[in-house]
Amino acid sequence: AIAVTVVEAGPCTVMQIRDNEKDGYSAIQLGYGAVKEKHLKKPQIGQFKKANLEPKKYLKEFRMDDASSYTVGQELKADIFQAGDFIDVSSLSKGRGFAGVMKRHNYDGGPMSHGSNFRRRAGSIGCNTYPARVWKGKGMPGHMGNTLTTI
Repeated sequence: AIAVTVVEAGPCTVMQIRDNEKDGYSAIQLGYGAVKEKHLKKPQIGQFKKANLEPKKYLKEFRMDDASSYTVGQELKADIFQAGDFIDVSSLSKGRGFAGVMKRHNYDGGPMSHGSNFRRRAGSIGCNTYPARVWKGKGMPGHMGNTLTTI
């Protein structure tokens, strides 16, 4: 089982269509979430007025092979998916700041009693004369989370 957060996949409006001739690639720009004009910058307001559309809070562009089947102002809803469909969902994972090896890489750590000072450390990180370096990919403490993740 994968723990996920339920998100609202409300109606998204096609705000702009990119084509290969003009832009060099094919994509559609979707807008989501109503917002008042006073919360936007003037260039964004101009973009919405040019398309004669209501202002949207979030804009995201999706590249595709052929965007000609979409029209500006068209609404895309979650009902395009059927029960049992497999979809890829990408988002930023929760940021956890600077994390040690036990939290970041599931290391066991050392004994917590009998005078041990080796509790939550990584332990040995390599050999001696050979290879005389730390192997790439060795689990070390560091920044955890806040990365683009697809499930």
